[in-house]
Amino acid sequence: MAKREAIFTERELDVMHVLWDRKTGTVAEVRDLIQDELAYTTILTVLRTLEQKGFVEHEMEGRSYRYHPVVSREDAREAHLRRLLTSVFGGSPSALVEKLLSSGRIPDAELRRIRELVC
Repeated sequence: MAKREAIFTERELDVMHVLWDRKTGTVAEVRDLIQDELAYTTILTVLRTLEQKGFVEHEMEGRSYRYHPVVSREDAREAHLRRLLTSVFGGSPSALVEKLLSSGRIPDAELRRIRELVC
């Protein structure tokens, strides 16, 4: 079976960020760390979906499952960037960078860092 591209919904990303930051988490731990107040069953459903997609795995810990990511944050960033570049910017990296730089929402420190990377 081909490896599935690491593209996530917003809610899945919320859960994945917790798992990437903490390395592991139970449903209750993930729920406690997500900004929105969500039902336990909602987080459980998201984790089960992520597991079905092959992005997380679990192991038994007492009576709970402890989930951990099997896809890296970097792989997800690359997949989302490829999707954005293709679907919104017609595959043009320069169009993406031009829009990013012209948005006026980049702090000076970030602009300096971008200059260092490009030059």
